[in-house]
Amino acid sequence: MWGVFFEDINFGADGGLYAELVKNRGFEFPDPLMGWTTISPSLARGVVTIRTDGPFAAGNPHYVRLQSDAKTPFGLSNEGFRGMGVRQGEAYDFSVEVRGVAGAPALTVQLYGGDGALLDATVLRGFTDGWRRYTATLHPHDTDPKARLAVLVTGAGTLDLDFVSLFPEKTWKNRPGGLRDDMVQALADLHPGFMRFPGGCIVEGSVLSRRYQWKHTIGPVESRPLLINRWNYEFLHRPTPDYFQSFGLGFFEFFQLCEDIGAQPLPIVNCGMACQFNSAELCPLDALGPFIQDALDLIEFANGPATRGWGAKRAAMGHPAPFGMRLLGVGNEQWGLEYFARYEKFARAIKDRYPEIALVSAAGPSPDDPRFHLAWQRLRALHADIVDEHSYALPDWFYANTHRYDHYDRGGPKVFMGEYAAQSIGVVSVKNRNNLDCALAEAAYLTGLERNADVVRMASYAPLFANTEAWQWTPDLIWVDSLRVLRTPSYYVQQLYARNRGDRVLPIALGGVAAADQRRVFASATLDVAARQVILKLVNAAPQAWAVAVSLAGIGEVTAGTITVLSSDGLDDQNTMADPGRVAPRTRAFAPARPEFDLVLPAHSFSVVRVGLAP
Repeated sequence: MWGVFFEDINFGADGGLYAELVKNRGFEFPDPLMGWTTISPSLARGVVTIRTDGPFAAGNPHYVRLQSDAKTPFGLSNEGFRGMGVRQGEAYDFSVEVRGVAGAPALTVQLYGGDGALLDATVLRGFTDGWRRYTATLHPHDTDPKARLAVLVTGAGTLDLDFVSLFPEKTWKNRPGGLRDDMVQALADLHPGFMRFPGGCIVEGSVLSRRYQWKHTIGPVESRPLLINRWNYEFLHRPTPDYFQSFGLGFFEFFQLCEDIGAQPLPIVNCGMACQFNSAELCPLDALGPFIQDALDLIEFANGPATRGWGAKRAAMGHPAPFGMRLLGVGNEQWGLEYFARYEKFARAIKDRYPEIALVSAAGPSPDDPRFHLAWQRLRALHADIVDEHSYALPDWFYANTHRYDHYDRGGPKVFMGEYAAQSIGVVSVKNRNNLDCALAEAAYLTGLERNADVVRMASYAPLFANTEAWQWTPDLIWVDSLRVLRTPSYYVQQLYARNRGDRVLPIALGGVAAADQRRVFASATLDVAARQVILKLVNAAPQAWAVAVSLAGIGEVTAGTITVLSSDGLDDQNTMADPGRVAPRTRAFAPARPEFDLVLPAHSFSVVRVGLAP
């Protein structure tokens, strides 16, 4: 039920989860030298040119030619994604594609700290007149969040360079060219049941030519064409002109990551509609064939046999076994008659070939407007499997909607609350903060989702990641800089739900719903069959502590358990890089003598109580 939603927003992939430290490593940005600075000391004489003749990779045809007269080293320096985070005592793998053009120069590779101190260096030699990959390992002498990399031609001559790369050796599962270890660990610690990917609005693109196309994200990384990120230019108040997608984190890596952390993959495909907040460009209904085929091919890539078709392409990338995908989203946040017509065509084609795949359909960007109500009417008539609802709102909306699903039709489509987050100030406000107030509102809201787990099949907070120096949207579940990961109060709410799922929903009474709501107490209960424990989730959103009497009706004897409490001194409290544990859960032992016991719920708190059942 509890999962994660990944979108490449806030530098979530390049500069985030994808561990590459070099920005614009292939010189493919519209400004081919964006991220690079020419290093030309006073005595150096050289020329930097961008070329496309005889490229290393046809899909990424640009490369740089460095010509030096040898009086002093001449070349380029890369700034990374708002700096390169490196740690003393760890190893960093450098690689570059080089072609010798004239002379016999060496290539000096240097790693500098933000203060200009040399952290490590190496020299590469012996270049040929054909493209060849050269590698080295750097060991920085100090930890630095703002390091930069220099590549310098030493000696008279000319070299062509492409795909200049620097990766930490310590990636997730130590995979070369892999994912940032501490960020994946934060995901794994959430125990997510599913992972939605790749978004989000980037699925749609501002125009269809800029939509996310999964087939462009598999195979050798040097063959994956660069694409401008929608969030590069979406907000006038937060422009990020260096935000592009290299697709080093592509669909194969997504499926692999889901397998690693035990999450069911939920890929989203474009349904022939560009973002309706942007161009709203449509693929004509009679031209949808390639879009539908992409969806069918994606299922084959994930689940097909390793001996043929797209399954063979998966196997060639190193995973012969199927990934076991069971869910697929058709469109991201679409609405209106144009969407229903396209969804119907997708659903018919996919269900004919893969009836076991549950389809997630869209209900627009709002949880309660005419677009939303029309979507439910049409999707119910189409017998949709799962409907994706979204809500970004003030905390009061979440408190007021804890009973939202109590009266949903039990026979209708299931619900995926696919994007939600309490906004401390207002939607799209740059002043939003991940404070305790928002986290408690979300915790209260989730009690209503859990109590209605027969209707609400899945839920995920959004957005997932944000770079502290390169974000477009706030609040976010997890914040990162080049060296650190910050878990927010909202993160701990999601974690407490996911780690305390239970198997069955238990009926719960709060001495009258109206009275409980007035006291701002919210609750849900589940049974963990294997652990033989009842799990109570209790939110006290009031400014004072409440003493509550708990009665586990129908239980003969109880055994020891635990109480975990998420709270802090003030509703505005939040975690920061300087104080990452200010709002964090604390667990203590709990051993009630009887199935009836008293609890004190601290002011402004979320408590998870686990009570054992005697055999």
